[in-house]
Order: sequence, then structure tokens, then C-alpha cells
Amino acid sequence: MKITSTSCICPVLVCLCFVQRCYGTAHHSSIKVTRNQTKHIEGETEVHHRPKRGWVWNQFFVLEEHMGPDPQYVGKLHSNSDKGDGSVKYILTGEGAGTIFIIDDTTGDIHSTKSLDREQKTHYVLHAQAIDRRTNKPLEPESEFIIKVQDINDNAPKFTDGPYIVTVPEMSDMGTSVLQVTATDADDPTYGNSARVVYSILQGQPYFSVDPKTGVIRTALHNMDREAREHYSVVIQAKDMAGQVGGLSGSTTVNITLTDVNDNPPRFPQKHYQLYVPESAQVGSAVGKIKANDADTGSNADMTYSIINGDGIGIFSISTDKETREGILSLKKPLNYEKKKSYTLTIEGANTHLDFRFSHLGPFKDATMLKIIVGDVDEPPLFSMPSYVMEVYENAKIGTVVGTVLAQDPDSDNSLVRYFIDYSAEDDRCFNIDVNTGTIRTTKVLDREETSWYNITVAASENDNPGLLSHVTVGIRVLDVNDNPPELAREYDIVVCENSKPGQVIHTISATDKDDFANGPRFNFFLDEHLSINPNFTLKDNEAAVPSPSGFVHAREMGACGPAMRKRSCPRLA
Repeated sequence: MKITSTSCICPVLVCLCFVQRCYGTAHHSSIKVTRNQTKHIEGETEVHHRPKRGWVWNQFFVLEEHMGPDPQYVGKLHSNSDKGDGSVKYILTGEGAGTIFIIDDTTGDIHSTKSLDREQKTHYVLHAQAIDRRTNKPLEPESEFIIKVQDINDNAPKFTDGPYIVTVPEMSDMGTSVLQVTATDADDPTYGNSARVVYSILQGQPYFSVDPKTGVIRTALHNMDREAREHYSVVIQAKDMAGQVGGLSGSTTVNITLTDVNDNPPRFPQKHYQLYVPESAQVGSAVGKIKANDADTGSNADMTYSIINGDGIGIFSISTDKETREGILSLKKPLNYEKKKSYTLTIEGANTHLDFRFSHLGPFKDATMLKIIVGDVDEPPLFSMPSYVMEVYENAKIGTVVGTVLAQDPDSDNSLVRYFIDYSAEDDRCFNIDVNTGTIRTTKVLDREETSWYNITVAASENDNPGLLSHVTVGIRVLDVNDNPPELAREYDIVVCENSKPGQVIHTISATDKDDFANGPRFNFFLDEHLSINPNFTLKDNEAAVPSPSGFVHAREMGACGPAMRKRSCPRLA
């Protein structure tokens, strides 16, 4: 500011503003300014300094969310050049000037005409100037000042991530951390307690607690059991003003699920069971199921079954169905009601995945007694042998007894049995059977040389239940009798040399017999006495140690050939 040589008085612009923080009423004081000093409010010590400029002010404040009918008073601009005669004009420019903030150009009073929100804009930068109203010339250089929007507690804490879904293992120790929740408050954290948040639990006690400062949720009880209760809905509140009365609050829901651990052993609902199994059950088939209950879930409920005792260990076996967790009882050997009518088994079910932290709650297995009742079933007749072999001589008279089969009713009724031969359509029916006795007889004269073995199937049924059949194979061997003469193996056309020596073997004659070995060789060879005998040849049996169906023809002397021999030239023998 330009100062003339005749005057040493510097005009000073003073901003008068005092706002009681928070909700108090604004108070304003006059400040008397002399030439070389500024006197501070409430009698503070005087500070002498060289004046460098004529503008002196403090920072202005305006309460946010002002809802009164009149504009809110912000503060006052005053220059020491202002003598109160209206010659000084005050001008306000910058952010919100003329729209949000207005100034009385005569008095320098500044008002806010709108309700402001600190969370949208925290402060405004404006410029003030004092000019001579008559000349429009500035009395002071333009200076910058700030109007800060004063925070009030108009924002409640908010949980931005809720609602929450979280799990914690059952049987956890008291104080186990579950989750940390965080609420945010849009108010000014540097001013008062408007943004100072305290956490509390509204719903979920006495099972859970929350740290009032950190928002960490923890278990508040020992050994919370999932099998007793699995789901919890916990409501957490965040309140500002450090939790004081009048503070704003927000809440969120935390859905907590207890996850399973293996803290429950399997248990059979009953200590004694009874199972009916018909004696006709097939070996390898499933004959029954049994199940132990486990309050746990997933792999913690997995178990295996075994037979640990009883007189049926070798007759029955048990396996585990992993899907249904049932024990499947199967038959290892056939049942016979007439021999044994019941069995007793001790069956055990045991967990496969143990958690040694909870071993004191065990043992994690259970046993039960199973009594198996064998049911009587009307069974087909049972033959005395699995198969039969019989013998009969060939050429035996029709009706000759071959043998007898025997079948009996295995049931306690011991019904009468009837027999018949199960022929197929193309079979040659050479035998029949007595329906009551099971005796098999021939119906034809048999020839071993045509068929030496017969296989027939004999069926047996009960009189009371003809549809219930059993079958057995009967093999019949046809025995040989000496009913076939020997025959020369082939037609012989013998050639002898005219110079053959006496005693020389000129040919070997063989014979065959259709009968069995016992009724065939050894053969005797001789010349038919009823025919004329050529004295030049002889016939001699083979006298080897092993019987042989052959004989030798010898030349008796040199000379003409007999009528059965043909003559030809031959090389001389050495």
C-alpha cells in the first residue's frame, strides 16, 4: 500500500471471526487497531512489529449443515482505513463468492447463504480487497484467505463389506479369532470424536465377543459344539463419538458357521440286531446291511466295518459302502438250514480319520451283536454223488440193469423223489430209468464197436414240488466181448524172386480185430488145411516177446511159385 511522506499511518484490514467449535453459538469481538500494534483478544500480550501490509486476519470457519432460516454469519473484514463513513468498499472473490458467500461491501460482514457439507468440500479459497468507493482504487493489495467448513457429527459409521459369512472350527478355544470387521466414518477424524468409532455386540452373546477398539470378533465360550448348534447370527454395532450418548451408529450382521471336527465316535443305534437269510442265498451275494451313526460330517464321519468275533466269521464277510457309510454283509460259503440254523457275529464300526486332539472323547469305534437266522427253503433233491460212472457189456439183453442213481430230499419233509432221463430230441434213447427207484436199464442191444461210451443226464424231482429239479451226469462205459474174428489187415499180392533162398522171409502178414485188446491179439497164423498147400512156402507166427498181430511167410526151396504168388525176375541176393 502506498504511504505518503506526510503520514505514517498504515491502513489495516482486520478479519473478525470467532466460532465456538461444534454446536456453540458464534461470538464476535471488536478489535481495536492502532498504528504500530495489534491488540489481541482477551488481553494477550502486545507484540510490536513493523507493519508490512494493511491486511490482518484469522482463518474463518463455517458450520456445515446449517439449517437456519437466515444466512449463517461467517466473519468480518475490516481495514484500518475504514473510518466508518462508507468510503471503503469491500470486495470478495474466489470459490463460492457471490453464490455461497456474500459480503456486505460497506461493513465487511461475510455470510454463508447455503448449507455446506464438509464431506463434499472441506474448505474454500477466497480473495478479499478493500477499495476506495469514490475512486475505485485499491486501498490494499488483494489478499487470499480460507474459509474452512467446520465438521459436525452428521455421518454414522458404515460397514462397507457386510454382511459377512465366516466359519470357525467347533470346539475351538475361548478367544479364538473369528473375523475383524471395520467401520468407516466420513466425519473429520482430526476434529473431536465425530469419527472415533467404538464396536459393541448387539446380538450373539454369550457365544461371541468383539474388541471395542479393533473390531476383532472372538469366541467367548469353551467347546462350542456344532452338533448342538451350527449357525449363529451376530450383529455388530459401530458407534462414533467414542460410544458416548448421542453418537451415531451403524451395524452389520456376521453369519458364523461352526465347521466340523471329529469329536464324535460312531454309535450303533442298537446293541443287538437280527437278520434273516434264506439258505438258498447265493455265495458272493449281499444278504444284509447295518449302519452306525456318526454325528460328524464329511470325512470326519467316514468309517469301516469289520467282523471281530462270532461263529460266522468264515461264512460271512462285511464291506463298507463309502457313499452311504453302511456295512454290507455278504455270503462267503453256502448255507444249509438242515446243518446249522443260526450264526452270531460281533460287528465293529470304527472312524478312519482320527483327530488326536479329541482322543479323550473316544474310543472312536463301537460294536454290536448280529444274530443271523438261516431260513429253510424247499430245495431240490440232492444226488448221492456229483456224477456217476456205470458199465454194461455189449450184446447184453434188452432190460439189463446198468446201475442205480440215488437222490434224496435234503429238507426236513423228506419228500419222495421221482427220476427221469433228460433226453434231447436227437439223442438215441438206449436207456430208461425206473421213476421210483432210479435204476437204469438198457432199451437196445449195445455194440461197443459202434459206441463205446454214453453220457446221459438224469433229473430228479420231488413228488410235492415237481417243478423243483436237480440234475446229474451219468457216464456209461460199454464193455467189450469177443464177438469179432480177426481179419487180415489188407489184401496181399506177394511177389517172390525165383532165386530166393530156402528159409528166407518173403513177406509179413498182419491181422486186426475190432474187439478190445483183451479180446484181440495175440493171433495164431496158419495155412488153411482145407486148401491145397504149396510145399514151397511155410507160414510162421511172430514169436517176439511182445505179442504181435503178424506172421512170416518163408520160401522153402528154390523153384516154381505157388498159385498165390506171382513170379518175376529179381536181383540175386548176396
